[in-house]
Amino acid sequence: MSNSIYATVLGEDFQRLHPRIQERFGFNSKSGKRAIDRGVMDRVWRGRFYTIPFLTVGAWRNIMFPDHGENVPFTIENWAYVDKLGRETVTELRTFRLGRERRFDAYMVRDPTRNQVIDYMGTHQHLAVDLHLSVAENGGLCIVSGEQRFYEGPIAFNFPMMFSGIAYVYVWFDDDTGRYRIEVAVKNKIWGPLFGFTGTFDVEWEDVDPANIPCAIMPKREEARY
Repeated sequence: MSNSIYATVLGEDFQRLHPRIQERFGFNSKSGKRAIDRGVMDRVWRGRFYTIPFLTVGAWRNIMFPDHGENVPFTIENWAYVDKLGRETVTELRTFRLGRERRFDAYMVRDPTRNQVIDYMGTHQHLAVDLHLSVAENGGLCIVSGEQRFYEGPIAFNFPMMFSGIAYVYVWFDDDTGRYRIEVAVKNKIWGPLFGFTGTFDVEWEDVDPANIPCAIMPKREEARY
């Protein structure tokens, strides 16, 4: 069976991940499985008042949102499929129940030229973000976002980081509780902390037919440029 995009990019380091993290990030379109993360965010937070307009704009395309709260139920739908451009794709479709549902969608592919995971954020894949992967001492997966590029029709440019943020993501398995843990923080060098969440979850695995992936989980459009 082919490797997942994460295993391909990490290479031998993938084996240093905790076995449960290897399982969670090791499936692909040929696995016949999807993973549903279900849990509670101890806290969903946002930055200071001046970050609200930025987060509100992001909410239009399921890229962050201005809502915040504690003990927030959430799910993350993780599907693996081959997109219309022939690329192995993994979704992280996050739904937060903050009185009303908020979405934070991501579609991951691998740029074969650079052996780099690319995160297409939101519903229309306007924003392509480089993801840098590493393994923590406890076998957790660390992800730090890098360069961001905006694509819309003939328009293409590097997105100015002063209007965006760097995401720090840490996912690990807690052997003491038998649950997964996640911490996410998005920060801007000028404006400070923008958005984030921290919580725990379990993973449910379900059988799926790779030839019949629901259209509802697909992005509104797919961007060919990395």
